[in-house]
Amino acid sequence: MNNKVYILAIASFVVGTVELILGGILDVIANAFNVTISQAGYLISIYSIVFAIAAPILLHVTAKVERKKVYVWTLAFFLLSNILSALSMTYAMLLISRVFGAISGSFLIVLSTTLAARLVKPEYQGRALGTVFMGISASLVLGIPMGIYIGNTFGWREVFIMIAVLTGLILIAVIIMMERLAPAPVVPLKKQFQALKDSKMIAIHLTTFFLLAGHLTLYAYFTPFLKTTLGLHSTTITIVYAIFGVAAVIGGGIGGWAADKWTPQLAITVMISMFFITMVSIPFGVKLPFILFLLIMIVWSSLSWAISPALNNYIIQSAPNTSDILISTNSSISHLGIALGSYIGGIVIHNGSVMYNSWAGSILILGALLSIIVSTRTSSVKSVVNMNE
Repeated sequence: MNNKVYILAIASFVVGTVELILGGILDVIANAFNVTISQAGYLISIYSIVFAIAAPILLHVTAKVERKKVYVWTLAFFLLSNILSALSMTYAMLLISRVFGAISGSFLIVLSTTLAARLVKPEYQGRALGTVFMGISASLVLGIPMGIYIGNTFGWREVFIMIAVLTGLILIAVIIMMERLAPAPVVPLKKQFQALKDSKMIAIHLTTFFLLAGHLTLYAYFTPFLKTTLGLHSTTITIVYAIFGVAAVIGGGIGGWAADKWTPQLAITVMISMFFITMVSIPFGVKLPFILFLLIMIVWSSLSWAISPALNNYIIQSAPNTSDILISTNSSISHLGIALGSYIGGIVIHNGSVMYNSWAGSILILGALLSIIVSTRTSSVKSVVNMNE
């Protein structure tokens, strides 16, 4: 496999770290700018909203531009957004820098996956794409705990300085090592939206939307939850996040295995049902011995990533002719769910307690369960979009 793919994986790791890293240092950000935890949580919401919208538009706008040039300029923009974050003197300035980071970050993920597939022979494309997505999941294992440690030990600005330094190194590596690549045909936005009209796909996308919204209602505020309910200190919280990340990566493998062993529909239905039970159980788990709480958290974490590969498999089986488009739009939908979940979580904290975030998220998970049941009762898609038009 082409070693340049690993550069793209590292870039994806950095972008994945930036998106959710604030969830681990929300209290530090809130204290720095004298805002509430819920207001600090909006920094995650705005990032996810822009992340969901930006990539399809930028793909269309840059469709005729040489790919290495696009990647280099996007990395440079991402670098500047993190420098701006580190230098932010007001909450509004940090919010704006997050918007810039989301615009460039979302495009970097899409570019990394498409370039990875083009840099290798067809028989290695699956492995190349898997390597890039491992970079994203690895951000949970290493990036976020590392950010929490740096944020609590040195300060929140140093977190963004770390990201900027890593981005700068990636930029240099891409300039030196990456060859020029001619632009590939891009599916027009009109066709991307046409692919969403089928009722089965709407149900599948709603499953993703409600699932991520329910998950982020708690996960975006997991640090305040751990501090409030268990009284954990920053060092222990970093360890908890590391355990969470390892479980998430393992969960991704379990989800793919379950989809192959059973059917994607059955695997998704069973896992979402278990996910709902786990979310409901978490507030009760804080009253149990800490080791038992960790076991509940591990199940929650593994399920949160196990469902995604099964959903993508389900999309491919349901609409093989348009699966690329639908997986792309499903990714955008997931980030809208992240935005809604972090927003709802902030409202729950503002009007009640972080203890209730998990139960609020559970209601959204029920929406995901209902959506997947509806999708299985709807006939399969044959060809939403004529790709030869």
